[in-house]
Amino acid sequence: MELSNRALEIAKTLNQAYPLPKTELTHINEMQLFVAVMLSAQTTDKKVNQITPTLFEKYKTWEDIANANLAELQKDIHGVNFHLGKADRMIKAAQVILRDYGGVLPKTIPELVKIPGIARKSANVIMQELWDIAEGVVVDTHVTRVSNRLGLTNHTDAVKIEQDLMRLIPKKYWRNFSGALVLHGRYVCTARKPKCSGCVLNKLCPSAFTFE
Repeated sequence: MELSNRALEIAKTLNQAYPLPKTELTHINEMQLFVAVMLSAQTTDKKVNQITPTLFEKYKTWEDIANANLAELQKDIHGVNFHLGKADRMIKAAQVILRDYGGVLPKTIPELVKIPGIARKSANVIMQELWDIAEGVVVDTHVTRVSNRLGLTNHTDAVKIEQDLMRLIPKKYWRNFSGALVLHGRYVCTARKPKCSGCVLNKLCPSAFTFE
């Protein structure tokens, strides 16, 4: 099957298997999602979710974060990887959001990536989870692994992977594809022992059953 046709079938299959994929980061508003996404870099969602309930009880607004004591905030998010730098970026991000955007997150990737601590992957997550706007494809470690196994890319660089996926996957599937592939990689196409026999993509995947 031609690659573009196979990519379309993969997107359609994922859309059926994961019709409404959502982030597993716990949040109730845009500030909480923003912070959780920042903290999740190089850290599991599970670990972030262990920290954020207490964190959000203490820091309820952008102003609370913008005025936070750095050393104290560093202690409050201890447990996530690179917590020292993340605390500093959280404070700076809140200050930028208040100063430049009136305390409301901008709804474009070019504006989001101007905020400290937000790269394109994080911006994609925020756009898709908060507003169902897909200007690209989320590329995390799961998407990197699964898209390579599926033969949709041979790159390891997130920017190049996203470019390959955006060329192959029709735009109307980008939102679903992003969330679905993250969940698929987390629970089915796992790093060490992918569950190929129960995978909905095993007939479309050139790597199926090669790990058994």
